[in-house]
Amino acid sequence: MSGREPEITVLGCRYCGNVPVEMAGAQRVQYAPTVKVLTVPCTGTIAVLQLLKALEQGADGVLVVACPEGNCHHLTGNQRAAKRVAQARAVLREAGLEPDRLRLASLGIGQARAFAAIVGEMTERIRALGTETPRAVDAPAQG
Repeated sequence: MSGREPEITVLGCRYCGNVPVEMAGAQRVQYAPTVKVLTVPCTGTIAVLQLLKALEQGADGVLVVACPEGNCHHLTGNQRAAKRVAQARAVLREAGLEPDRLRLASLGIGQARAFAAIVGEMTERIRALGTETPRAVDAPAQG
């Protein structure tokens, strides 16, 4: 096992999902410094291939932070995100990789500490799995 800290890419919805991330920073809530946060227009726009590419390009884990159920600005974006995360996890499982490297969390306003806790849990899980993952994953055929 490598001695480096797990690198986690967070994909957060710009409406609700990114608020707890921003609040964690504003409130100085501590979480792993190896977390990279990217804002997306809606988590429903994230494709299975994007999730797999994040792992291929160096992330040890990917956390999708979606809007809470019933509070999606685009009505069902968070539901689409949940389906795509499940599909990407299935691809990882079929490839013999750990599906626990991908996770979806539904968070909203006032959940800065919950965000930090989820990132902490995921960091520990990835640390246990190891940070030396294969960087090439065959994506499912699009069609």
